[in-house]
Amino acid sequence: MYVYDEIDRTLVAERVSEFRDQVQRRLSGELTEDEFKPLRLMNGVYLQLHAYMFRVAIPYGTLSAPQLRKLAYVAQRYDRGYGHFTTRQNIQFNWIKLADLPDALADLAEVGLHAMQTSGNCTRNVTADQWGGVAPGEVEDPRLWAEILRQHTTLHPEFSFLPRKFKIAITASEHDRAAIKIHDIGLKLRRNEQGETGFEVLVGGGLGRSPFIAKTIKPFVAGRDLLSYVEAILRVYNQYGRRDNIYKARIKILVHELGIEKFAAEVENEWRQLAGGPLTLDDETIADIRSRFIYPNYAPLPDAKELLAQASAAEPAFATWLANSVAPHKQPGYAIVTLSLKPVGAPPGDATAEQMTAIADLAERYSFGEIRVAHEQNLVLPHVAQRDLPELWHALEAIGVATPNVNLITDIIACPGLDYCSLANARSIPIAQQLTRRFSSAAAQALGRLHLNISGCINACGHHHVGHIGILGVEKNGEEYYQITIGGRADEQAQLGELLGPAVPFDQVTDVIEDLIEAYRELRAGPQELFVDTVQRLGVEPFKERVYATRQ
Repeated sequence: MYVYDEIDRTLVAERVSEFRDQVQRRLSGELTEDEFKPLRLMNGVYLQLHAYMFRVAIPYGTLSAPQLRKLAYVAQRYDRGYGHFTTRQNIQFNWIKLADLPDALADLAEVGLHAMQTSGNCTRNVTADQWGGVAPGEVEDPRLWAEILRQHTTLHPEFSFLPRKFKIAITASEHDRAAIKIHDIGLKLRRNEQGETGFEVLVGGGLGRSPFIAKTIKPFVAGRDLLSYVEAILRVYNQYGRRDNIYKARIKILVHELGIEKFAAEVENEWRQLAGGPLTLDDETIADIRSRFIYPNYAPLPDAKELLAQASAAEPAFATWLANSVAPHKQPGYAIVTLSLKPVGAPPGDATAEQMTAIADLAERYSFGEIRVAHEQNLVLPHVAQRDLPELWHALEAIGVATPNVNLITDIIACPGLDYCSLANARSIPIAQQLTRRFSSAAAQALGRLHLNISGCINACGHHHVGHIGILGVEKNGEEYYQITIGGRADEQAQLGELLGPAVPFDQVTDVIEDLIEAYRELRAGPQELFVDTVQRLGVEPFKERVYATRQ
């Protein structure tokens, strides 16, 4: 866990005071809604269909137990008793009244949480691999570097009014759990031949109306040059980015129009003026940030293979959960546990105040008081002793977060859709609920890794473009229709899905997905071939024929 110092705490407290004054002026009529909009956006407040939506930053997805308890308190005190965890490792509250927002922010500030730059045309929450610091084989903890970027970019005067929002993600493992290739800047930690830590830098990823996969502009940037190189990218974007057209203002459009070689050259020219200057990170600075990350004092424990085998034999449901939701840890005798926020029939990514409080208690008992938020809208206990897994499983079962569907077809990523969002064209949550009910059987879960993503509009907050199966809600003559894409993925082999065919109405979506699954069963080379690999091998056409043959 990163420990805030006095500067961090002062900044957060001052931001609360500033926003309280802004809200008071809006409520009194001194500020119009147009004047208030940029102020509230920089504090994570959106005006949605029914109420203001409030987005709280969870830097690189790391929470302490007291912080999660405070989020539960905010959900209970100011909202309707729940929060929604997002693909960018934040949490959203959908029903907070404007007059209550300053008090909610003040409560969050008590535990070092804030909402700065969770919206607006600025650098957003820096995200990272939810297993950072505990993943076997990673180069090093990527959160160290995410924290350095967080400190540098928060309220940075040059980058607070960019052409559009700007998102950075970091990973340090070969398997990319942070989806760096669909971000404006993706950073992959590497070591060069001299053993020096640095980054492969990718630029220009993003989804929405015009989706792109990020491309590498520099294979290796030394760690000491991270800030200067990222600043060079942002300066080029700030200078050349379109400000006359909201749909062409993202850096992905600039990279596409300039070409990756030209863009890389512009960044290199800008960086030469910064390299070796004040933004260079010296060893002392890096060491200072590193020292403020407090790691668990792990007790030396043997692997608990025999105990877990006995527990699995006694309770088959535990064995299923153990195989699905528990991953190896870099520390012997410990494990990484994913808590599914995707129970059958529930909105994906939601957690009640009672669940959050209980998870905070369990984190203190079993995970050194630490929780992570995953890109897939689940939670993680990153430091669980293997010997505690049976007991923990019973506790998680009791609060409804032990569904053994992590990375399976019902582990659905979805935006709030038309139930909440003023930008949406169609509902996402009811589609997700129907799909989890249809595919809750053991046979469906046995299909293996299969990512299903749902967006309620072209802004793609549900990342439908990179789902193995993607579902996009569109509006046709006042009715909800859904386009289906297949073959996308968001990992180290990231690619965009391909459109299956004409959009289908709301009441046919679940049947279409079932047709796709049946086609996959028939077409796969064997039980071990994943859905996305079958699509890669055969293309879209065999699936298209199956789905539309009876819908002509």
